[in-house]
Amino acid sequence: MTKVRLEHIRNFSIIAHIDHGKSTLADRLIEFTGAISEREMKDQVLDTMELERERGITIKAQAIRLNYTADDGKAYMLNLIDTPGHVDFTYEVSRSLAACEGALLVIDASQGVEAQTLANFYLALGNNLEIIPIINKIDLPSANIEDVKNQIENILGLDSKNVLLTSAKLGIGIKEILDAIIQRISPPVGYTDGALRALIFDSSFDNFRGVVTYVKIVDGEIKAGEKTKFMFNDKEYEVDEVGYFSPKMIPIEKLYTGEVGYIIAGIKDISSVKIGDTITTLKNPAHRPLPGYKEIQPVVFCGFFPVNSDDYDNLRDAIYKLRLNDCSFTVEPETSAALGFGFRCGFLGLLHMDIIQERLEREYGVEILATAPNTIYQIIEKKGETITIDNPSKLPDGSHIDKILEPYIEGTIIIPSQYVGNVLKLCQSKRGIQKQLKYISESKVIIVYELPLPEILLDFYDRLKTISQGYASFDYEFLGYRESNLCKLDILVNGEIIDALSIIIHKENAYHRGRELVEKLRKIIPRQLFEVAIQASIGNKIIARESVKALRKNVTAKCYGGDITRKRKLLEKQKEGKKRMKKVGKIEIPQEAFLSVLKVEETK
Repeated sequence: MTKVRLEHIRNFSIIAHIDHGKSTLADRLIEFTGAISEREMKDQVLDTMELERERGITIKAQAIRLNYTADDGKAYMLNLIDTPGHVDFTYEVSRSLAACEGALLVIDASQGVEAQTLANFYLALGNNLEIIPIINKIDLPSANIEDVKNQIENILGLDSKNVLLTSAKLGIGIKEILDAIIQRISPPVGYTDGALRALIFDSSFDNFRGVVTYVKIVDGEIKAGEKTKFMFNDKEYEVDEVGYFSPKMIPIEKLYTGEVGYIIAGIKDISSVKIGDTITTLKNPAHRPLPGYKEIQPVVFCGFFPVNSDDYDNLRDAIYKLRLNDCSFTVEPETSAALGFGFRCGFLGLLHMDIIQERLEREYGVEILATAPNTIYQIIEKKGETITIDNPSKLPDGSHIDKILEPYIEGTIIIPSQYVGNVLKLCQSKRGIQKQLKYISESKVIIVYELPLPEILLDFYDRLKTISQGYASFDYEFLGYRESNLCKLDILVNGEIIDALSIIIHKENAYHRGRELVEKLRKIIPRQLFEVAIQASIGNKIIARESVKALRKNVTAKCYGGDITRKRKLLEKQKEGKKRMKKVGKIEIPQEAFLSVLKVEETK
């Protein structure tokens, strides 16, 4: 393949709120430029997972090279880097955007600007990208183009004269978008004769060839056979193959400055490839890496245990196989007195956790019991040391703790104005601090709240959607750690702490939550031949108690006569037996108990 001049290359991404038509627009661009044949064309062509198609979201970033000849007769190489749209994958999105010079900002003509539109817009702005606003779905009867243009001017500060109108579904306005990409987005800037610097913006795992590294060549060039070095990992590999995506992998002789493609170098462990790392050559190494790299840190943690303890080996194999294609979640073995052997997993967010769990169950056929999601807390001990914990069972004794700090986020909610009261009430109940309430149009309001991250982990998003009849959009960013009046709530069954049910909670909510948990458990734990005591405690103080009444075996059923003392003797013997049984009896808590307690939150 001949080398394309730098000024004829355009690297761009499509960013949007969920369900605003990002994947459909990508399909039309691919179709219009003839990147793949009509026979191979299908909806959401860049979404390769079944889960992505079902949910209508992009989970894994993809790239594709499009060839387009403009009206002036010049041939251009357009590299489209499709990115995940959800807040959980913000860092990965930021690295993908760092590989671009421009972005198409897609906005639904009937929905207007929403929370993730705003978040992705600022992310693109932070990467100094040229932003082309596009109003999509103009064919809908509910489309309100003028109102959306006003929102683009008032909220995003972009000139509405530069807005492109399109219907990706019907293929309207696609040529205008391609022309705008060439005219408005700058070509990449780099040193064609300089030392190689390639930005890693994603990776995947091939069972036969190892890790496939997705790169943008910022400076220099690379070909097969060259020895490379990953600058942050300080590891060296020899390149087996270079190429580009169409969307299948097409091997070529060289990747040049400004181009987007892949490198295969026989890497067997995907955790060795870090998103945001810089690749250079050993022969002519770069003096400094590309800016912006940071380690991905999980923020949500939960335990994965097999529903059937015999499936532990299957769960372990499934988790490690899945990690070959997604190293952004962490795994370490965990043992629970109540649930047995399992794994403590860390995720980028709740959606990420949900996707991993569903993929494990679908793709590997493993039934999983997930414990309640937790986040990282910072503990300042009285002796001055600071420790971090991701599991309530690791919380030190209260006598050693000086302060407990919990993570806070800044949440942006965009809703129709009639739901403002309900949303404010919900945020207040979650210990939120209101920072902004602004009408962005006659019918739409933007609300900004500072919220403790643990408060939004379980049911916040579901309740937000319920009280707004599905119209609310929510996005957040991490703020930092703040001191809070927190405590550890333990659940005891017959005096034994069930570690899988322990939670860290604000003291104001501890009594109510403890009361709720023991009431639920009383209904779920089956009756035994002896009374079962269920208690909620903070330290040594019991704050709530329920009892599961004992079953009574009819020991007098076989007495067909005789003196009443015969029956009394049997009943006394049973009474003594129950006392002894209570001392040595072990309670088997059914899986449904954990599922119902962990999955169902209060809905008041």
